[in-house]
Amino acid sequence: MSLTRRDFARRSALTGAGVALAGSVGALATAPGALAATDVESADDSEDARHHGHHGPGYGPLIPDPEGLLALPAGFSYRVLTHSGRTRLESGEFTPSNHDGTATFRGPRGTTLLVNNHELGGPRSKWKHPVPLAEGLVYDPAASGGCTVVEVRPDGRVAEWVGIAGTATNCAGGSTPWGTWLTCEETEDRAGRNGMTKDHGYVFEVDPLDRRANRAPKPIKALGRYAHEAVVVDPKRGHLYLTEDASGPNGLLYRWTPPRGFAHGRGRLRTLADDAGVLKAPKCFDSGGRFVDDLSRATKIGTVYGVDWIEVPDRDARTVPVREQFDDGDITRARKLEGMWWGDGGVYIVASFARGESPVPHDGQVWFYHPGRRTLTLKVLLGVNRDPGKDGAFDGPDNITVSPYGGLVIAEDGDGIQHLFGATERGRTYPIARNELNAGTEEKPEYSEFTGVTFSPDGRTLYANIQTPGIMLAITGPWKRQRN
Repeated sequence: MSLTRRDFARRSALTGAGVALAGSVGALATAPGALAATDVESADDSEDARHHGHHGPGYGPLIPDPEGLLALPAGFSYRVLTHSGRTRLESGEFTPSNHDGTATFRGPRGTTLLVNNHELGGPRSKWKHPVPLAEGLVYDPAASGGCTVVEVRPDGRVAEWVGIAGTATNCAGGSTPWGTWLTCEETEDRAGRNGMTKDHGYVFEVDPLDRRANRAPKPIKALGRYAHEAVVVDPKRGHLYLTEDASGPNGLLYRWTPPRGFAHGRGRLRTLADDAGVLKAPKCFDSGGRFVDDLSRATKIGTVYGVDWIEVPDRDARTVPVREQFDDGDITRARKLEGMWWGDGGVYIVASFARGESPVPHDGQVWFYHPGRRTLTLKVLLGVNRDPGKDGAFDGPDNITVSPYGGLVIAEDGDGIQHLFGATERGRTYPIARNELNAGTEEKPEYSEFTGVTFSPDGRTLYANIQTPGIMLAITGPWKRQRN
């Protein structure tokens, strides 16, 4: 059933201030490190400051790392689990480079399993450490990317093996309620382009618990062929939501509805026909019934848009890229649609930044889509960071996770200094980690982005990657529930 502009406007009028905000994160900060205009220090915050030596949320200032890798608050520590070119797979090859999207799973005998994307595009000759072409696990032998599975054992030992190989530019992805990983190719390369022998731009399923299930990889073509970024599953309705990181024109958010009678489960997606279900893109409108052409139009926290869904004409993009199959007035676009995470009964969606290609510039948005209300609510808005080389400001959110301690944890992929940072439910941001691995020079420092931020199943360990050269980190410390 379509949620018409008239219906949305009427509903907004009845609620007085638009559709009620969904999710527990609430209205977050409008500028890096800032407080919402109505936010003031509480008595609880003052008490916290007396006992912990700092005011507000978070864990205090970041302490420089004598090893030059990761600055953390006092009381926290990290451990390197994998390091491209240094650690090795079970099969003997070095860990592949360019770590990206990651998720954790409970493994057998008290182990934790992580599936780790490797964002490697183009021919294999381009990379020193591509994903090895493990027998039976290869889609396209010309492609460099794929996933590895990392096993962390109770005694601290770590093992790593290939989950899928021969895929391209495996960026983010998403875990499923049935315990598998969906890895997304952020490319539109067809066979014959960039040395590829097969078409790319698909989603593949990887089972961390059953190596045999990953043999003979098959793309899930029903989810479309485009520059995929991330995917989440609505555990109640069975819908899949997917982001597209593309420009010229800007990319789209998608919703895939399974065919009637389809039951999700391990390996079930790969059994679908190429045209199974329905793939749609959003058409948004404001409370006045006006069409919204781009999500960058929202300039205030709490902005709510109604959403209709418009069917994709040719999801496999046989002649025209999917995002170009719509006229300008048909759908709502956004620049740099990136990470997603399911939480609080809906989907958190990141738009990393907007510049001249978009109506309004910004350095990051996080939206919340409520499936029942069919609304998008702006939760985080980061203004343009005028001095990205100065520590303390955040820009360019990318991968995201919902924290078991309240609010969000966000991986930064902006300019200049790179952080992991948190955002509380009332709108305060705070640093968790800073990348200190300088890949440039002292005069012109360069710091790689953070990726793959995710908590262990028991919530005690925060995992994250430094994408280049490819380092997986396990962060532990005195985690606590974050006050608003």
